[in-house]
Amino acid sequence: MNIKSPIGRLRFLAILEGISYLLFGITMPMKYMLGIPEPNYIVGMAHGWLFILYLLFCFQNIMIHKWSFKTSVLALGASLVPFGTFVADAKIFKPESSS
Repeated sequence: MNIKSPIGRLRFLAILEGISYLLFGITMPMKYMLGIPEPNYIVGMAHGWLFILYLLFCFQNIMIHKWSFKTSVLALGASLVPFGTFVADAKIFKPESSS
């Protein structure tokens, strides 16, 4: 993965954003079942910034690669679904980076 290219940076960010989303599966039970809210604040802040960056990087790549409306919606919508950014990386971003 070449993070010097826009698509490479998007791929890297997609993985980080996906991991931050999945970390809520650990921090939410800690907050509500164990009464330990601090990890959720940290993961929440990181996820919020990664989400915004992911969207910005998606828009950058939409403009550079002239993705279709369908591909654009799928790439942007992937950030809303658990495991979505991992699927988008495999199905959209990785093939685009090899072309």
